[in-house]
Amino acid sequence: MVMAPPVSRVMDSVPEYYHYEDTGCEVSPSCLNCPLPQCKYDDPVWFQKHRRIARDLKVWSTMGAEGLTVEAAAERFSVTVRTVFRIMRRCREAAAELDGVVLDAFAAD
Repeated sequence: MVMAPPVSRVMDSVPEYYHYEDTGCEVSPSCLNCPLPQCKYDDPVWFQKHRRIARDLKVWSTMGAEGLTVEAAAERFSVTVRTVFRIMRRCREAAAELDGVVLDAFAAD
């Protein structure tokens, strides 16, 4: 009868003894100090959705504050004119659900 070699316990080491390099991401330089309620790698769709909302609100609030035309906003934010119209539609729909204070908080850098 042939016996299997003993299984190494390296993969089952205690987390306290495992070297973890906290490199963060573009949101925060450290995972342990990240302001997000969940990790962007845990739910990429959630992160992309909220990132798009933040960009949309920034474009929309800048257009309102500076009185930019659709063409000027498209040039300033390096998007197409059609994208600016989509942004305006999404922000109008979001404004019906959220109050202005919440919109300003999302749009802030």
